[in-house]
Amino acid sequence: MTSIAFSHGGKRVVSGSNDDTVCIWDAETGQTISGPCEGHTRIIASVAFYYDGKRVVSGSYDKTVHIWDAETDQIVSGPFEGHTNPITSVALSHDGKRVVSGSHDYTICIWDTATGQTVSGPFEGHTSIVTSIAFSYDGKRVISGSDDKTVRIWDAEIGQTVSGSFEGTVRVLSVAFSHDGKRVVSGSTDSTVHIWGAETGQTVPDLSDEHTRGVTSIAFSHDGKRVVSPSHTTELTRIAFHDAENTRMFCDQSSLDLDGWIHGPHSELIFWLPPQN
Repeated sequence: MTSIAFSHGGKRVVSGSNDDTVCIWDAETGQTISGPCEGHTRIIASVAFYYDGKRVVSGSYDKTVHIWDAETDQIVSGPFEGHTNPITSVALSHDGKRVVSGSHDYTICIWDTATGQTVSGPFEGHTSIVTSIAFSYDGKRVISGSDDKTVRIWDAEIGQTVSGSFEGTVRVLSVAFSHDGKRVVSGSTDSTVHIWGAETGQTVPDLSDEHTRGVTSIAFSHDGKRVVSPSHTTELTRIAFHDAENTRMFCDQSSLDLDGWIHGPHSELIFWLPPQN
C-alpha cells in the first residue's frame, strides 16, 4: 500500500497500491466496497476522495491521473496525460473541479476534472522531484514540497510563485495548508515538522523532536489548532499530535497492530489502515 485517504465523512478509505490498483474500503468493517480499480500500469503514488465521496482521484508512476466512480470502480475521466516522469502526488480542489499533480519531472500541473485538459501549468521552479502537493481551501493557491529542500506557494491560475521558496536543509516529504490558508506545514526527511506563515515565510520553532524517521505525511485539524504527523520505521508507525499554537506535542503515538489498527495512548482505536495488497 502506497497511499491512503479518508472520505470527508470518515466512513470510507481509499487505498493505492504497488500492484497498480485502487481499492475503496468500509472504514468500520474493513470490507472492500469497490475495486480493485484497474487501469493504471504502474504503482499508485497518491489517492484522494472528492468532497462528496462519490469519486476518487489517483496519480501513478505511469505518469497519468485517473478519476474513478467510488461505487462501480469504473474510470469516469482520464487518463490525464502530460507529465514526462512518474506522478508523486495528487490533490483535489474543494469544489472537485480541478486536480493538481506533482511529478518526478520537477513540475506541477492543474487539470480540469471533467475534461482532463490542463488548465494551468506546468509550473516550473523546483529543481528536483515534487514530493507533495495540496490546494488551499479556496482553491486559489497550491503548495508544493520538493526534494530540492524547498516549500513553494503558487497562484493556481497563472502558475507563478506567490510565496517562497521557504528553504530548509533537507528534502521535504509532505506539505499542507491550514483551513484558513494563513499557515502551511511541512514534514521532512530529518524527522522535523515546521509551520510557516503562508505570506511571510516565517517559521515557528521545530514542532517535533519525537520522530526518528522522515515525516511522510502531514495535516492540520479543521480549526488549525492541531497538526498530525506520521513517520514510519520497519517495525512501527509513529504518529505525533502537535499543538500548532503553542508549538508543543500533546500526544505521541506509535502503535500499529497486525490487523492495521492505529491505537491511542490508552489502547483506544484511532483509525484503520487497509491491508497491503
